[in-house]
Amino acid sequence: MTDRKTSTLPPLGRRAFLQGAAATGLAAATMPLGSRIWAQTGQELRVSSYADIDALDPGFYQNGYNVDVMNCIYSKLVRYVPGREWDWELEAAEEIEQVDDTHIRFKLKEGLMFTGGYGEMTAEDVKFSFERVLEHDSPVKSDWGPLDHVEVTGKYEGVIVLNEPFQPLWTITLPYGTGHIVSKKAVMEATENGGDFGMEPPAFSGPYILEEWKPNQYVHLVRNPDWKGEEPGFDEIRIIPMDDTKTAERAYEAGDLDYTEITLSSLSQYRDNPPADTVIEEYPSLYYVWLGMNLDNPALQDENLRKAIQYAINDEQILDAAYFGEAKPSTGLIAPGLPGHREEPIVPVNGDLEKAREYLEKAGGAPSEPLTIDALNATVWKTMAEVIQAQLAQVGIQTQINVQDSGSFWTLGMESEGDRWKDMQLVLNRFSMLPDPYYATSWFVSDQVGIWNWERFSNEEFDKLHQEALAETDGEKRAEMYRRMQDIMEETGAYKFITHEGTPVMYREGLEPALRPDGRPLYIDFKGTV
Repeated sequence: MTDRKTSTLPPLGRRAFLQGAAATGLAAATMPLGSRIWAQTGQELRVSSYADIDALDPGFYQNGYNVDVMNCIYSKLVRYVPGREWDWELEAAEEIEQVDDTHIRFKLKEGLMFTGGYGEMTAEDVKFSFERVLEHDSPVKSDWGPLDHVEVTGKYEGVIVLNEPFQPLWTITLPYGTGHIVSKKAVMEATENGGDFGMEPPAFSGPYILEEWKPNQYVHLVRNPDWKGEEPGFDEIRIIPMDDTKTAERAYEAGDLDYTEITLSSLSQYRDNPPADTVIEEYPSLYYVWLGMNLDNPALQDENLRKAIQYAINDEQILDAAYFGEAKPSTGLIAPGLPGHREEPIVPVNGDLEKAREYLEKAGGAPSEPLTIDALNATVWKTMAEVIQAQLAQVGIQTQINVQDSGSFWTLGMESEGDRWKDMQLVLNRFSMLPDPYYATSWFVSDQVGIWNWERFSNEEFDKLHQEALAETDGEKRAEMYRRMQDIMEETGAYKFITHEGTPVMYREGLEPALRPDGRPLYIDFKGTV
């Protein structure tokens, strides 16, 4: 489907990230006939997702699970290569080249069609897709950083023009969410001035189209009859949202899924006794998990109280309980192998109860009312919240756990959803990540307060470093900037970093899954025989 790239740039990411990451294939010899019928004669792939989709406009996307679907229904100039090392390859582009630090020339493949009679994809569609992110002040406009404009030089040719160098262009911008190309004509007809079309795509250009979406039940994709590229491996894909991965494990064992992530707490059990005809693989993860504190909540105004909370938390105890010891503590937002990873955090990963008590004394004692901890309604998050609750109780800080379903949780800190953010105090959070440190820090700049920056952290030095690091071409200088940014976050007392988790998956023998180096699925490249 795609040609290999020719470019003056090095391959995507840093290959060292995945060196040494091992995969274990474990397959059993037999399985009951009832479980063997696992993909309806092999034509439908059934998979789980950790949340339901809620935004299918690539210019305004939210979260990785939306992008998993976008990858199937739209096209990008370039895309990630499945495998154990980060790299990219051509998708909608026939050619692409970085001419200099601020100009990227591209040429589209001919014959890429939009559905609904909207015609062939052209350079005008590329220009429209990329520029509308800035024109409409998208919440994810930072993905395009210093984009100035796209110059159209021919029906299929153009030049992406930046105001200054932008290091994440090849690691995030082009192969991920905002890199998807939409039909200018279709979007202009469906929206006011080409704005956000939300959950109603007016046209598709990928190997699949969205046949049906039943909220909190499934996403049903079918082959795009207008697709002229390499045929995808399955006629249909059914993505079933399951907030709790334990539920997905049970669904897999019942024969209702062909592929799913599994919890780290179940990994040892599945290693020793995998379901019949099942392959287990382990991938490192770029996710980052942390406990955040709302700096604008009256109960958390005292920095000494926040630091008392930081030092009372013992990551190892949390990971033993929630992940059965299969995850390692993190030292910040940025995972090992990426530029800016810190070898050690400021607050020890296992805390320090004596220091916690000292800070609490400086704060004048514990709050008179229990603090709230918001967490997703899934086994792992409830377990983590309960451990943190017990740890804080050791120094005299009482807490109450508020369990939220995904629809409620993911709007907790958003000002656009009303005043709920004002009542939020402590929150257990987990963000997805891509192979550039920019994608971690971009959600904590001042402009993100009230959007994804739920701690409402705002720091002038942090914002300045974040911008400077985007254009910094010296690798070590850039890495040091990101290490300093994480220090600044931690010094406020508003963050306790916990883990990057891990990404174990299981799938039926005979299925050939296509996964990114961090274990995230690329469904259009899944293949298999049954």
